[in-house]
Amino acid sequence: MKIPPRLRPLADDGLIDEVLRQVKSGKEADVFVVRCGDTRRCAKVFKEANQRSFRQAAIYQEGRKERSTRRARAMSGRTRFGRKEQEKSWINAEVDALYTLSAAGVRVPRPLAFVEGVLLMELITDRDGHVAPRLGEVVLDADTARDYHGRLIAEVVRMLMAGLIHGDLSEFNILVDEHGPVIIDLPQAVNAAANLSAGMLLVRDVDRLRRCLGRFAPDLLDTDYGKEMWALYAGGQLHADSVLTGHYEPAHTDVNLAELMGIIDAAREEEMERRERLRESEDEET
Repeated sequence: MKIPPRLRPLADDGLIDEVLRQVKSGKEADVFVVRCGDTRRCAKVFKEANQRSFRQAAIYQEGRKERSTRRARAMSGRTRFGRKEQEKSWINAEVDALYTLSAAGVRVPRPLAFVEGVLLMELITDRDGHVAPRLGEVVLDADTARDYHGRLIAEVVRMLMAGLIHGDLSEFNILVDEHGPVIIDLPQAVNAAANLSAGMLLVRDVDRLRRCLGRFAPDLLDTDYGKEMWALYAGGQLHADSVLTGHYEPAHTDVNLAELMGIIDAAREEEMERRERLRESEDEET
């Protein structure tokens, strides 16, 4: 296919030789399969600020450090420059998270280059060489569902030990290659130590995994790894090799109303996002 304008700089620099096809067109980015020599790779083209949605940006940006005080001031305003700087921060956070997690051994696509708003990375494929399906698109037996759940819980722990929480983990941003689950899409990644909503976001991520894989292995629905994991992390007792039980006993019975309302709001947003993503998946198929 003809090389899109946003990918032309990578072609001019010799980073890609051919654009094979587009595999996704979403709110945040367009994704292409490209050829680099004899190797197929993935090119994620981030959309411009006026095409992206920042409805949820505030909760995720809390705790992110800006290198420039001018940029930080601009992002707090509503000017065109401020939105452009917010866009750069949002994209850079995803790229930085991908490099951090790849170095930490988390199963994410290996990043290769980031040029003018385009992220070139490893292409995740199935055993037949096709673009890997999302977790929500596969049917699993109970044993495989339990295996994937255990692997993903271990990946979430590795992410947490690297100081990050995905923030939007679900069956829509986990691919399944011939070796198992691979985590993708990290624009919402948050600093586990600096974001006041980190605990809620972690629990939400893990609860989504429980519900998704619990469809195939109902015994997973009785687990509570998210709260157990966060309690250990907050107490400085979580390690990469920590043995989790999937059970959690609260230290007290007081109800934190603010946290409860946050969970309710998050659940409402999650359902809206789920429906929107289903619509996008249907649009991609037609």
